[in-house]
Amino acid sequence: METPLLVHIEGSGLPGRVCPAGPGFPGCENVHVGVQRKDRPGELLGPTPGDAPEARWTLECTAVADEDGDGVAVRGPYVQNRLGGRFVYLSWGTVDEDGLFTMFRRAKLMFADIDPAVLAEAVRSGHLTARLPLSDAEGRPRCARVRPPVIAWSATAPGHP
Repeated sequence: METPLLVHIEGSGLPGRVCPAGPGFPGCENVHVGVQRKDRPGELLGPTPGDAPEARWTLECTAVADEDGDGVAVRGPYVQNRLGGRFVYLSWGTVDEDGLFTMFRRAKLMFADIDPAVLAEAVRSGHLTARLPLSDAEGRPRCARVRPPVIAWSATAPGHP
C-alpha cells in the first residue's frame, strides 16, 4: 500500500551567485540550485539563486514497504533509484542570459541515511524534513553524498510550512 509522503528540503547558507575558482573547481557565475527530476538532469524543481537567504522545496512522494518488507521505499518524480538506493539530487548549475541551466555539480541526499525510526514516524505523519547547509567548508556549493550530521532528517508534523 502506498502512503502519501511530503518530503521537505530546507537549505541554508547558500554559497552566493558567484563562486570563485579553487582546487578542482573552475568557479562559476549566476549560480542556482534546484531539485533534479528523476532521469532528467535538465528539469529542475524550484531553481533558486545561489545568493538567496534560503532554499526550500517540497516533493510529493509516496512511501511503500520495500522489497524485503522490513523497510520503507520512498518514490516520486524527483526520487532517483540507482545502485546503492533511493535519493534526491540537488543540482548546482549556472543560468545563462537565455535562462538555460547548465549543471556543474550535484549533492546526493540518500534515504538510506535516515534512521529507520525517523522514517517510520515520517510515514505516519506524512512529512519528512531534511535540513542542511548548502555551502561546503570552503564556501562553495555543497556536492557529493551529504550524510548526517551535515544533513538532519526529521519527521515533522502535518501543516509543516
